[in-house]
Amino acid sequence: MTKLVYECHPLGDSAIVIRLGSDISLATLQLVRQVAHYLENNWQKGFLELVPAYTTITIFYDAFRIYNYTSEAVLKSGQSQWAAAWHPYDYVLQHIVQLLENYKEGTARQLGAITDIPVCYEAAYGPDLEEVANYHKVSTADIVTWHTSRVYPVYMIGFAPGFPYLGGMDGRLTTPRKSVPRTRIPAGSVGIGGAQTGIYPFETPGGWQLIGRTPLRLFRPDTDPPSLLKVGDHVKFVAISSGEFQALEEGIASDGL
Repeated sequence: MTKLVYECHPLGDSAIVIRLGSDISLATLQLVRQVAHYLENNWQKGFLELVPAYTTITIFYDAFRIYNYTSEAVLKSGQSQWAAAWHPYDYVLQHIVQLLENYKEGTARQLGAITDIPVCYEAAYGPDLEEVANYHKVSTADIVTWHTSRVYPVYMIGFAPGFPYLGGMDGRLTTPRKSVPRTRIPAGSVGIGGAQTGIYPFETPGGWQLIGRTPLRLFRPDTDPPSLLKVGDHVKFVAISSGEFQALEEGIASDGL
């Protein structure tokens, strides 16, 4: 059995980061998901949230609750000096190390199902599509074809609630971010930022090149879970017309989705 290789370090005063690799790959994504699942099944009192990312897992915790739980047990054992010298992070680190030292690689968990994301790439919805095409000296149709030809793994949800960072984009689409970010980007906008593509879940500032928009709501705070996508899912972009966009948008609004 191969021993799990990892590193831990604090993030502020109430989080710990577990680094499981340095390469952004499907193999690392699979490992992150497996270890995250293992940690979720061995949850500790005082832990608040687990956030998987490209190569890391971050656990946020309540420092006061962690200290109370652990120091009380240590004080009962008579090791008061040892308890007083430690901080909440030390207790969390000790617990995480004990868990990871006992981690056994299980059966590979399949990556998530493919979610079709309808996108209108017309000029009114993709204001930067022509600029991206000109940058690569190709037609806008080429950009749409390349963008819709891949199935994208979701590596991370971040930046804004529900915002998916998608890997596996065709290298021919790699485009620098805008030199001056927009202050308002419409919800559902699909963008390219460097070698990545992603979807803005709601109106927010941003500097990615906008090539289309989806009528789907990626973040729904009134549902459980609130994010339409999660780490390990896959996304397939499907081109639609402006008429189809409007019909879907009206249907989603009437259904309250």
